[in-house]
Amino acid sequence: MVAIRDVVEALHGCVDPELGQNIVDIGLIYNIQVRGSDVKLTLTMTSPMCPVTSIIMADAQLRLEAINGIGKVELELVWDPLWSPDMMEESLKYTA
Repeated sequence: MVAIRDVVEALHGCVDPELGQNIVDIGLIYNIQVRGSDVKLTLTMTSPMCPVTSIIMADAQLRLEAINGIGKVELELVWDPLWSPDMMEESLKYTA
């Protein structure tokens, strides 16, 4: 069985190459559903025109598939609600 903390831990390694921060702290993860060993991840990008969407999606998929005991991994990219800087961890909002 996979735990949500395992998913979050794996996703902390998935870094947005433009921002240099992980997708969890940026606030791109909207929902994580775990059913037994299967995981469905709902996420967004900073913009619908994000040029690194495919890179981030592929990296997240590979990191989740590497979790011990993982089953099916499904990623759902959504645009509602649209991402905003308010979704970032507080510590990232004030970095130069």
